[in-house]
Amino acid sequence: MAPGILYVTMQPRPGLPIEQFHEWYNNEHGPTRLRLPQIFSNGLRYRAADGKDPEFLAAYDVTSMSHLETKTYTSLRENRSPREAETIGQVEVKRYFWDLVSTKQSPLFIPIEKLADDEAEGIVLLAVELKPKDTANAEAETTKWCEAHVDMLSKVPGWLRSRILKTSSLETGAPVSLIVLHEFAKGNELGDVANEAAARTPGWEDVQAKFATLTSQRRYSLFYVFGPAPRDLYNLSRLAPSTPAFKSADSTTMTATTPPVITSYATARDGLTIPYRLEGNPDPKAPTIAFCNSLLTSLHMWDRFVAILTAQRPQYRILRYDFRGRAAIPSPPAPATLEILADDLRDLLAALRIAKLDTLVGVSMGGATTLRFALTYPDKLARFVAADFNAASSPANTDAWKQRIAVTETTLEDGSPGIRKLAGQTVARWFHPKTMGAKPDAVRWIEDMVAANDVQGFRYGCQALWDYDMKPQMGACRVPGLLVVGEGDGKGALVRAMDGFRGLLGEGGAELAVVPEAGHLPMCENPEGFWEAVERFL
Repeated sequence: MAPGILYVTMQPRPGLPIEQFHEWYNNEHGPTRLRLPQIFSNGLRYRAADGKDPEFLAAYDVTSMSHLETKTYTSLRENRSPREAETIGQVEVKRYFWDLVSTKQSPLFIPIEKLADDEAEGIVLLAVELKPKDTANAEAETTKWCEAHVDMLSKVPGWLRSRILKTSSLETGAPVSLIVLHEFAKGNELGDVANEAAARTPGWEDVQAKFATLTSQRRYSLFYVFGPAPRDLYNLSRLAPSTPAFKSADSTTMTATTPPVITSYATARDGLTIPYRLEGNPDPKAPTIAFCNSLLTSLHMWDRFVAILTAQRPQYRILRYDFRGRAAIPSPPAPATLEILADDLRDLLAALRIAKLDTLVGVSMGGATTLRFALTYPDKLARFVAADFNAASSPANTDAWKQRIAVTETTLEDGSPGIRKLAGQTVARWFHPKTMGAKPDAVRWIEDMVAANDVQGFRYGCQALWDYDMKPQMGACRVPGLLVVGEGDGKGALVRAMDGFRGLLGEGGAELAVVPEAGHLPMCENPEGFWEAVERFL
């Protein structure tokens, strides 16, 4: 079956808070559809620019209209969450299925989903709908007129694309209508043509008299582009503090209002689920700082440092996520590499429609991933902080990781899993002696976090640290970086190692900041000291 469009007009009823409508649609409804790329190639939201109702339009490009009859799609409507059912019950909704007939586009046209948000917002959509009359050749003559209509508007400066569509064959027995959708850049010269697009097309009087009725002519402005990962902190922050937290039926997506936090997931290209947490400044244009964890930890390893950061730098949006190897991995399992870990972050940013990070901060394997990301995707971040890592692996390190895998796969005498033993060994190796003696809560916190790691995930995830060398590429790095290390990491050996390669970065090298009374995870052991190390760089 032909590709087409799912076209949905919406008018919230009086009494429904507009922020509730938008937050539900942006954080639940839209991303759920965009997680089905085999069905939906994009999802776009428009607001009326002509003062008419319905005020809102959502348009989804559909790869094949037959997909809308599959259980994969219909189950979304059959299994609505209580929140969705309650909210959509307060919205006047009309759904239309349109089959694509033809497309004409400018050489300058770029699919909207490929644009950054600031490039996409404000794109104009002009929709002209006609109903052929019950006369001979009415549909063919109306289609022919639509083609002339497209030719006329394609000459207007700022025109990007026009598509002719007809009532989908899915709507069995429904009378056929035609709709022409024209897209224009924000800076266009439509002028009064936008209000008289049909009437100004040559041949309109004849077509109107003999073949078709103009049923609708609307003008919209694009204001939101869906991604497959929910990201709307802005409307979430505007909900009443008493608004209950939302949890999806499968518990993979949760939102809370005070403070606004979204926890959900994105999907990597090989099917890996990447859990993430988005919080901080709710302004959609706020600069974003992302964090890469150490191996064997979760995104919560940054909790204590993020509390300081959000208090000291409230202008930032904060993104944290769990590494490949934290939980189960796709089948068949494959070893991780730093290149794959950098690609995972790229996929997460794409799902969240974050075109560029202000700062990427990583530690240990996350520090190595941070440098790898800066080398591979320099246009996707403005600066980075890489802590407690090596720019190259060593054979001794690889052997050590193999031994640690063996520990995790050996059940202890008391029947407990071997990873619990590894957790104790790891934290004792990571932490500064003062931390081990004076901060038992921090020791237990990270031990429990390590012990909760998936064993198979660790087996394949740690292989990213087995065989790599980024030193030859560091001189070409175009992204400014700061290196940080705990004074006691490796009993001081890592301080010396990082001091040895910091001069290789870019043209002038990188500064190395040393955090006192900290070992391998300074942001966990001495978050205040870590803040002092990075404060000027942020």
